[in-house]
Amino acid sequence: MSKKILIALGGNALLQTSEKGTAEEQLAHVHETCKHLIEIINQGYSISVTHGNGPQVGDILLKNELALDRFPPMPLDICGAESQGMIGYMIERSLDNSLKGAGLKIPVITILTQTLVSRNDPAFKNPSKPIGPYYTQAKAQAQEKEHGWVMKEETGKGFRRVVPSPQPIALIEAPAIKELSDEKMIVIAAGGGGIPVIQAADGTLLGVEAVIDKDHTAALFAKDIGAQVLLILTDVEQVALNFKKPDQKNLNTLSVSDAKKYIARGEFGSGSMLPKVESAVSFIEGGGQKAIITSLSQATNALNDKAGTRLVRS
Repeated sequence: MSKKILIALGGNALLQTSEKGTAEEQLAHVHETCKHLIEIINQGYSISVTHGNGPQVGDILLKNELALDRFPPMPLDICGAESQGMIGYMIERSLDNSLKGAGLKIPVITILTQTLVSRNDPAFKNPSKPIGPYYTQAKAQAQEKEHGWVMKEETGKGFRRVVPSPQPIALIEAPAIKELSDEKMIVIAAGGGGIPVIQAADGTLLGVEAVIDKDHTAALFAKDIGAQVLLILTDVEQVALNFKKPDQKNLNTLSVSDAKKYIARGEFGSGSMLPKVESAVSFIEGGGQKAIITSLSQATNALNDKAGTRLVRS
């Protein structure tokens, strides 16, 4: 029986920072990513996929800004939904073509996914996630006054909107995702952490202006489908201590207890490696067999314990 694996794709699977973000550029990266996904399938894994959406949502927000005099801007939850559909389509089409090229008959489907968060999450009182374009101080003050946005300055770059980043509680579409995964379909879901929603007293779901960390949602996704393996792909090959310092130390394995110790002392960057390590810890503590953090190019080697950083229980 094949093992279930959730693959969490980092932003470099779609777009490099130096690129413009054209459809051709993104599709080229997706095509290359799909080659690695086929290799993983050929190792006997039943895969599901989630992905980031930061650059894409940023572009959508900028387009909203530039078209204010022509079209009404869309709220952040709808922008997130738009990015999920766009990226899901690119992965779905490219992966379907790659599967056919490899002689594999596996259905691929994208699920537009809502992620439940608590209306009482403390993140709503402390917005911290930067999104969208940079503004001058005068423009930032105007946005604060007109829209009630929270704006923060990034030294040397300008002012940027920050929004809450609440913790994910549940995937609304989890039952459908689990059923499709059990039927051996490749499910692409919870892109960008999912569309953030809260639940009213009567059970009604309401979209909120927030961004959910994709790695935190990945741990939920993996547990929901009963995955044995969580593979988090990023732009470095291993988790490291003292990152980018002369005494940097790369880690082949990382115990849950040590990971918690390093998290407590602020060893990992809050916007980069920290949520990945937290997600891996959550997955292992929730019953997962193996959690790996590595780069896309080392994915298959990491699954064979020849690369990457592997989280272990002890």
